Amino acid sequence: MSKLFARIAGYFSNRTFIGVDKAGNRYFTRKEEIDGILKEKRWVEFKGERDPTTIPVEWICWLNGQRKKVPTPEEIMELEARRERVRLNVTLLKEEEEERKAREGSKKVVSSGKVGGPDLKSFIRQFPSASEGDKVEQASDERTKETQEEKGKPLPESSEPTGSGASYKPGTWQPPT
Repeated sequence: MSKLFARIAGYFSNRTFIGVDKAGNRYFTRKEEIDGILKEKRWVEFKGERDPTTIPVEWICWLNGQRKKVPTPEEIMELEARRERVRLNVTLLKEEEEERKAREGSKKVVSSGKVGGPDLKSFIRQFPSASEGDKVEQASDERTKETQEEKGKPLPESSEPTGSGASYKPGTWQPPT
């Protein structure tokens, strides 16, 4: 119990104020000895409601120990200005992209008279057309398979699993070797 009380008392007495961010969150640190090893503890006290999304990236890195030095106000201002420039560049790029799409869209409509899409007729012409004889043979093959199943004759083995519904038996199909 005394260790707990000492720890709580140490939390308030040994803390060192480090800085404040733009949102008013306050950052603290203290040195603590745990199992003979001196460790630095870092934490934030939120202004108002506890909202972790209000912590800037620089301070998050400091809290996690990814950076040793505390972010300076000059550094924070530089990074904020850089973020604003990036936001402006992104909006400019989006506007240019929309204008380009609008120009390309108007060119397509004027030149071809229809909305862009795949040309299916030229795609289908690439493949040889099936003759009527092929279609008839496929249909007769399906009928003979059905009649052989009804008579109980074994069908030729297939490399694909067959059966569904009542005739399906799990674990009976083996891949071809």
